[in-house]
Amino acid sequence: MTVDALGGLLVEHALLEGDFVLRSGRRSSWYLDKYRFETSPDLLRQLGDRLAEAAREVEPGAVRLAGPALGAVALAASASMASGLPFIIVRGETKEYGTANRIEGPFERGDLVCLVEDVVTSGGALAASVSALRDAGLIVRNALCVVDREEGGSDALARLGVRLRALYRASDLLAARKGAAKPHG
Repeated sequence: MTVDALGGLLVEHALLEGDFVLRSGRRSSWYLDKYRFETSPDLLRQLGDRLAEAAREVEPGAVRLAGPALGAVALAASASMASGLPFIIVRGETKEYGTANRIEGPFERGDLVCLVEDVVTSGGALAASVSALRDAGLIVRNALCVVDREEGGSDALARLGVRLRALYRASDLLAARKGAAKPHG
């Protein structure tokens, strides 16, 4: 798969090389810093447009989007504005004050949601969001992410009956980075 202009911007602005520990506990020689694309208005707008388009394609009956806190909230908000679909936020755990909600934002039991995430590695965090949404009576069949690191996340979600669709695969972004680093001449 060829990386388009938006994917090239992700590589340029957010793909870092070094020694990183991932949320899954694994070590990696590269890291896609989601905050470098989620805090850039231009990249966030383009990603929101792309995620909104993908949500309409994979889950045309969805009545709202859902994004896990903290990482996917900006993406879900951007996709919400682009699609016109309201969104809800999935907390990592139920808060112990105020409304004591794990799911923030209005919804009705039985609502079909499309889950939005930034980067998926093993899928553990997204699987926890699927469980929280289902426990609240919501229907989740599809999830979207900006980048699938291709390290088991898709399989973990499939075991829950959720299909993962990625805007970009890590292997394609890494290949694009190597291609851009080759000397010309």
